Amino acid sequence: MEHEIPDLTSECAFATVRSSGPGGQNVNKTETKVELRFNISKSKLLTESQKSILIRKLSDKLVDDNSSILITSQESRSQLRNKKLCIQKLHELIYFLLEPEIPRKVTKPTKASKEKRIIEKKLSGEIKTMRGNLKNKDWDE
Repeated sequence: MEHEIPDLTSECAFATVRSSGPGGQNVNKTETKVELRFNISKSKLLTESQKSILIRKLSDKLVDDNSSILITSQESRSQLRNKKLCIQKLHELIYFLLEPEIPRKVTKPTKASKEKRIIEKKLSGEIKTMRGNLKNKDWDE
């Protein structure tokens, strides 16, 4: 099932703050770090099922009464570039979370893998018994 995600920038709230990191003297007077807030529960562009999936999967990362996601970017010295990076991060995150989960096919271990496991267990057991024999040895002989 292919899911279509609309452009969500119209429902995003942006804020700028002073960025940490490199930038020289300019970093002290410009606000290049961008914070994007997207309220999932109030979105008109997402369907109810998409909203519930996002809220369930992002439950530990939501802010503002467990309804909004906060994404920040301060990678660039440019405020515009950081804003574009935030929007890109939001769309990638939502696309990744709404991707349908492919159920795992249950398989049985192969004969070769069973034999390999038994050989490794025997070898591990032999190593442990050798260790035990070394501890019991009387080295004063």
